[in-house]
Amino acid sequence: MTLINIRNVGIVLSAPLFSKLNLVVNAGDRIGLVAANGRGKSTLLNLMTGKLEPTEGEITRARGLTIGHVEQNVPPALLDASFRDAVLLALPPDQAESESWRADVVLESLEVPEELRERPLRQLSGGWQRLALIARTSVNEPDVLLLDEPTNHLDLEKIAQVENWLNALPRDTPVIISSHDRAFLDATTNRTLFLRREQSPVFSLPYSRARAALDGADASDARRYEKDMKTVEQLRKQAAKLNNIGINSGSDLLVVKTKQLKQRAEKLEEAAKPAHLERSAGAIRLTNRGTQAKVLVTLEDAEVTTPDGTLLFRTGKQFICQGDRIVLLGLNGAGKSRLVSMLRAAIAEPETAKAGIKATPSLVLGYGDQLLADLSDADTPLQTIIRRFDVGDQRARSLLAGAGMTIEMQGKPVKLLSGGQKARLGMLVLRLTQPNFYLLDEPTNHLDIEGQEALESELMAHEASCLLVSHDRSFVRAVGNRFWLIERKKLVEVESPEGFFASVGGAG
Repeated sequence: MTLINIRNVGIVLSAPLFSKLNLVVNAGDRIGLVAANGRGKSTLLNLMTGKLEPTEGEITRARGLTIGHVEQNVPPALLDASFRDAVLLALPPDQAESESWRADVVLESLEVPEELRERPLRQLSGGWQRLALIARTSVNEPDVLLLDEPTNHLDLEKIAQVENWLNALPRDTPVIISSHDRAFLDATTNRTLFLRREQSPVFSLPYSRARAALDGADASDARRYEKDMKTVEQLRKQAAKLNNIGINSGSDLLVVKTKQLKQRAEKLEEAAKPAHLERSAGAIRLTNRGTQAKVLVTLEDAEVTTPDGTLLFRTGKQFICQGDRIVLLGLNGAGKSRLVSMLRAAIAEPETAKAGIKATPSLVLGYGDQLLADLSDADTPLQTIIRRFDVGDQRARSLLAGAGMTIEMQGKPVKLLSGGQKARLGMLVLRLTQPNFYLLDEPTNHLDIEGQEALESELMAHEASCLLVSHDRSFVRAVGNRFWLIERKKLVEVESPEGFFASVGGAG
């Protein structure tokens, strides 16, 4: 049964986002919506709800259809409401009064602890706020569910909760999920739409298999394009040759024939434009300065503690060696970020290093945290680069352009940039620091899939030594060659991350 029908839809906001989009949403569809940052995913969801009207084409919805839309941010008016009240407020007033149990059922299905239910949203983490938005939307039991970046700010346990909740929904409830989390899309979808400026392909497959099919189609498209461009070149050569003969002989027929050949070449060239050549959101490049040291960091049974001195775990005897890409695994609150901050301090200020942590003196640190706190909100990207590095204005502008920043963006305060733009600026800062050891805390948080894959490739290509914390299962699997797990107040090495992923219900 067709619930939403999108026909030849296009939209232009400040610039064209997409056109000629066709999509049918049927009962039971679980559709993954994939595109680079800023390419129109949120806009498409708003078109589906009717909040926006398309510039061209039409969208029809089944009569009486209710659509639940989980947006990315909590409305400011809700921040002082408790978790439970925020969910109740989504119901009509009379229903909220007589059927308040509905809120409790949803909170149970999302495994929200009792102690959090009466706490104001303002006091909760970004992950719990995201779950509150999901709960608010689902309490009304909509016919269609739209989720915009549902795993942002979620740790692996909460991602698993959302996966389990989605997979427990009635089978005929269609769900459209805009996400950059590849493992999450694989676990929750059965169709994939790759949103492109023109010709957005749809595959009846979850993300990874759909991506393989898309890559095959794009490769075929590229071969066709090369062949057509050779034909264009031959037509133009023939036209030039006939043109010369026509001019010398004064033949009107040859002049007409020349014009026809040129028109054929132009028409073929326009039609041959490859659909898969998308404008990049900006390159991500890293460097590896190198070091002669084989052992970069030694841990001699160091104690990792909370700021007030409570023991979280002991490291035992561990070594971080050149070429290691160590992924630090553990439940939320186990002490991952504390160990990262202790390592950072030991490298940047060896004299203040905690007992049991020793970094080789030749280490040059590249550090990136999930909040991008190393970037000053008040500075512009141009000021960020010029103040930190010995590069002139023109070189700085060129570097920023390569990272996907227009001249206009380069002059805006960092606080006005999107998460993806900030992430790419942060990666550029890392590259210019020229480190030989990377400490990365949730480096893919704000990156689209293109950016995640570029970061993976750079870390592998430069044989970068790094220790990283990430909830992105695809990234962890692609990059890690050693895995440390915090469990029972000890740091132990494990062969793979899969056991930990399965233990938190996130093995997808």
